[in-house]
Amino acid sequence: MKQQIGIIYQDENILVVNKPSDMLVIPDRNIYENETLVGILKNQLKQKLWVVHIIDRDTSGILVFAKNPETHRNISIQFENSKVHKKYIALLSGVLEENQGTVNKPLIISGRDVRIDITGKESITNFKVLENFRSYTLVNALPLTGRRHQIRIHFWSLGHPLAIDGEYGTSDPIFLSSFKRNYKIKKDKTENPLISRLTLHAATLTLTLAGSSEEKTFEAPLAKDFEVAVRQLHKYGK
Repeated sequence: MKQQIGIIYQDENILVVNKPSDMLVIPDRNIYENETLVGILKNQLKQKLWVVHIIDRDTSGILVFAKNPETHRNISIQFENSKVHKKYIALLSGVLEENQGTVNKPLIISGRDVRIDITGKESITNFKVLENFRSYTLVNALPLTGRRHQIRIHFWSLGHPLAIDGEYGTSDPIFLSSFKRNYKIKKDKTENPLISRLTLHAATLTLTLAGSSEEKTFEAPLAKDFEVAVRQLHKYGK
């Protein structure tokens, strides 16, 4: 797969990229490494990389890789001690009743199964509403812990799953015709969806660079499909 990945920052120790949606970070049973983000980056940069963390295949946004074992260990410890701060942008189904809040619900992770359970690991997500629409809510989600599917299942538990999420809500794409009043499509034309994947974007990540005591924040702009959907909702979805 010949695809150039946008690099946000790199030095001798780390690489920070803006991951496209519809791409695995690491191989699975059906996808070879050269078709994954880490494989493409290794070929692009002609060097070895260490995976520090992952995000879902259909989530876009910030990812950090280490360029040596020492940095991998350093950043992994920051993650384990909740010293890495992440902010996501999520488009939710329905209108949230509160402008901000905290979801504190423990999760049990068993294989591919994730569920809320009082005996699970502590899982905390703060959120703040960015904009309300008639049928959707745009929020900032700040996970204080890093469990698999944490943001997705926490908003599902509030009755407001991600606008598109086949596991915890609906996999139906978002079309302009679904919220623009008096929308008319031209004869013999087919309407394309504004966005048809998980409505979740890893927007910023803050960590301490190896060999430094200073925190550094990296930011990834919204992917084009997500940005277009939000822009159209702002115009026609109020």
